[in-house]
Amino acid sequence: MHRPGCSRDETLDTLFQGQLKIVQRKRGYRFSIDAVLLAHFVKLRDGEEVVDLGTGNGVIPLVLACLYSTVRVVGLELQEEMVERALRNVDLNRLGERVRIVQGDICSVEKLFSPESFDAVVCNPPYRGAATGRMNPDPEKRIARHEIKSRLADFLRAGSYLLRGGGRMALVYPATRMVDLLQTMRQEEIEPKRLRLVQSFEKSTATLVLVEGVKGAGSELKVLSPLVVYTRDKKYTREVRAILGE
Repeated sequence: MHRPGCSRDETLDTLFQGQLKIVQRKRGYRFSIDAVLLAHFVKLRDGEEVVDLGTGNGVIPLVLACLYSTVRVVGLELQEEMVERALRNVDLNRLGERVRIVQGDICSVEKLFSPESFDAVVCNPPYRGAATGRMNPDPEKRIARHEIKSRLADFLRAGSYLLRGGGRMALVYPATRMVDLLQTMRQEEIEPKRLRLVQSFEKSTATLVLVEGVKGAGSELKVLSPLVVYTRDKKYTREVRAILGE
């Protein structure tokens, strides 16, 4: 039997011990821990306005609204079916007063928002280049994972356009492409200021990087201690359990 509020090809999943409910496709694009780590990494202040570029099913805006009771979050998403699901998730969690979902292309962001409209931008962009890796036959996964519709530079350019002076942009990206990320951030006048590597295990190499940059800031990067996801026996570490609200 499918769960209430879901179609037969969807699941109803939860975060923070049931505090947040997320409808997503069984075989389509599904959020990963990357999105939750990013939402915890970015630092917001009371009353700030935030936009999530490529919001998918709306997970990051929902997590941010849960973590910060006074912020307002916009989720921008290109794919119509994902937009519809994100809207349902907002309604399901009764967060419509503080979370808004907008359908649109980040490459045409100036048609959707005025410049310098937000205090902070978050983004979990596609990790793979358009011609790298095996293309998934599912369009949701293909567009979310590969730079087919938009490239890293497009996301950062949109973020720079949307940020007020001194605003912050936080991203999660593969550690193997960290140089590309930092270089492109600086090109778009978002100076990297805070960085944290994510490791699966304590002695393994980093798989992800979390970076927060400030629009128009001077150069000086703070490198934080690594975030380790799993213990030796493949259970979440204490820090990750706290992030997940366990």
